[in-house]
Amino acid sequence: MAEQRATAPAGRVWEVGALCHAVADALDARFNPVLVRGEISGFSRAPSGHCYFSLKDASGQLRCAMFRRAAGLLDFSPRDGELVELRARVGVYEPRGELQLVVESMSRAGQGALFEQFLQLRARLEAEGIFDAARKRRLPPMPRGIGLVTSLGAAALHDVVAALRRRVPHIPVVLASASVQGNQAPGELMEALSSLYRLSEPVRGPIPSVAGRDAAQAAPFIDVILLVRGGGSIEDLWAFNDEALARTIARSPVPVVSGVGHETDFSIADFVADLRAPTPTAAAELVAEPHEVWRSALQLMARRLQQSAWRVMDAQAQRLDQAAARLGRPSALAARQRLRLASAGQRLQGESLRFLQHRQQALQGLASRLPKAMQSSIAQGRQRWDRAGLRLGLLDPSLVLRRGYAWLSDERDQTLSSVGQFQAAQLVRATLADGQVDLTVAIKR
Repeated sequence: MAEQRATAPAGRVWEVGALCHAVADALDARFNPVLVRGEISGFSRAPSGHCYFSLKDASGQLRCAMFRRAAGLLDFSPRDGELVELRARVGVYEPRGELQLVVESMSRAGQGALFEQFLQLRARLEAEGIFDAARKRRLPPMPRGIGLVTSLGAAALHDVVAALRRRVPHIPVVLASASVQGNQAPGELMEALSSLYRLSEPVRGPIPSVAGRDAAQAAPFIDVILLVRGGGSIEDLWAFNDEALARTIARSPVPVVSGVGHETDFSIADFVADLRAPTPTAAAELVAEPHEVWRSALQLMARRLQQSAWRVMDAQAQRLDQAAARLGRPSALAARQRLRLASAGQRLQGESLRFLQHRQQALQGLASRLPKAMQSSIAQGRQRWDRAGLRLGLLDPSLVLRRGYAWLSDERDQTLSSVGQFQAAQLVRATLADGQVDLTVAIKR
């Protein structure tokens, strides 16, 4: 025991908190205040107004805190990727024992390297016209199938699926999974999009396998695609700033909706897509009109169709009543129909002659087509003649007589239709459906 005590380290034994405080005091005495230059990453503003972010360069990174008083003096809105200069105090965040900078002021020092690459690529693609509004397509109001590109482990997948299941549970969704972060992400995203493009075109031959699905399974037709990912720093979202991915999105055969990051995040994919949504959930809602809306519209159309049908039926019933009233005088109606038929025949002959003359003059260079046109015209004339004969037949007085009615006339063949026309012992002829009967009038007093 004595030997152990002899070899024990001499000096003060520090409490953890006291050591953190002592280190903070040493840093404050040795360095503060400091001017630091670096690139912003992971910038966020808390509800309290305090700002938190990291400042980094190629060889290091420091956590930073900028409290509300200092943040209120900023003359610009800091963004990830911006190169800035800070006036700060080096300190230790004692609850976690982490080195941090407490920022007192911040100014721009130029664009960060990643942000500069983003701006250059955006300018080049914009000059090519890939972002033009004229090439943007409208979303289908009721898609037959929805393609979804995201990571299987992304929270965005749950948000999008929940929104689609709630709003349009009847529309099939095809998931093509891909990494959404890292060096391999652009290639996987392009492969996933291309697999969905094959479901967006007419199928010729066997249906291809999509994202591990069995090719034998019936795949729905895809006519809109969602490209989604949750929020993150500019490094986390950098895969969506890939030029090859942008060109893959531009050649999509169907509209593409980009829902990458939060509302304040922008990527090249957002600019080239047909529509940009502020969040993945918003992207799902843009292509998923709730089925209750369509059901209400369908019910409204059904009511209008029923009302139109009733109006047509009422109009036809009125025409039927008018026709029945005209049948009360079959002889007069038959005479009118004969005149109309004769007039129709004359018009038909005149129209046929004029039609043939016109065709002969207009189609001199197309003599091979003239016989067919003449046959069509004659057939139409015969059809009109047949229809007119059919209507005349329906108005035949004999049809009325067959229902038990009789046509009464005197010796001069004048129609008797009123009691005042009859006299005692008068000879009357009754025309029935199958012949005539001579009658003598007997008037009872």
